[in-house]
Amino acid sequence: MTSLLTLTNVSKRFGGLLAVDDVTVSFEEGQVLGLIGPNGAGKTTLVNLITGVEKPTTGSIEFRGERIEGLRPDKIARRGIARTFQIVQPFPRLSVRENVAAAALFAGHTPSLAEASHQADEQLAFCGLQREADKPAGSLTLAGRKRLELAKSLASRPKLLLLDEVNAGLNAAEIDDALRLIGDIAGRGITVMLIEHLMKVVSRSCSRLLVLHQGRLVADGPTAAVMKDKRVVEAYLGRRYAESQMDQAT
Repeated sequence: MTSLLTLTNVSKRFGGLLAVDDVTVSFEEGQVLGLIGPNGAGKTTLVNLITGVEKPTTGSIEFRGERIEGLRPDKIARRGIARTFQIVQPFPRLSVRENVAAAALFAGHTPSLAEASHQADEQLAFCGLQREADKPAGSLTLAGRKRLELAKSLASRPKLLLLDEVNAGLNAAEIDDALRLIGDIAGRGITVMLIEHLMKVVSRSCSRLLVLHQGRLVADGPTAAVMKDKRVVEAYLGRRYAESQMDQAT
C-alpha cells in the first residue's frame, strides 16, 4: 500500500512535559486504524500535531509526500486532512445545513455558497441527517450532533479523517449506527483513525491498532495481536481485561 501520512521522530514538549515522545509511524491508504492509550498518553496532542493545531518540537510530518509540519490548520485541511472533536460544538443558531456548508467553504473546495449548500445536502444525506437540514444545529440530540460533526468533516473531502472519541456518550444502538457509518466512510476510500476508549469499538472496526503510553508509541500492529500484547494489557487494558480474554479462550 502507498504511505499516506508519515511521522518521523515526532516529539512535542510543553515546558518540562514531553507529551509526544519520538513517534515514528506511517498510515497507509484505505486503512481503519485505532489509537488508544490512558488519559494523558498524548493521543489528542498527536492529532493536534497532524492537523496543525500544534507544531512539533522535533521531527517531520509528511502527507502525500509533502512536509506539512508547521502549516496552519486551514492549509492542512485543504490538503485533505479532517478531524472531529470529542466535545461537539456546532454553531447552534445556524441550521444543520449551514453548519456543513461552512465547513465546505472553509476547506476551499467549493467556489460558491450554492455549491457549498449542495455539498452539505450530499453529506447530510450520507450521514442520515437530511430531515434535520433546516433545523437549528443546537436542537439536535447528542447522537445527531455527532453525525453533524461527521458530515462537516466529510464536506472538506478528506483523504484522512481523524475521529476523536466520536462514540463518547452514545448508547449501544447509537454506537452500532456510528460504526456502520464509519464503515461506509472507509468504503469511500477515506483512511480513518479512531481515537477511542471503547475496546469493543476498536475490535469491531479497526484492522490496525496503535497504543500510546506516556507519549511513546508502545505498540503498533493488527488489532487482535496488539490487544493481547503484555505491555498493552499492563499499560492500558488492565488485569480484568486480560482475565476476560483468558476466560474466552478456555
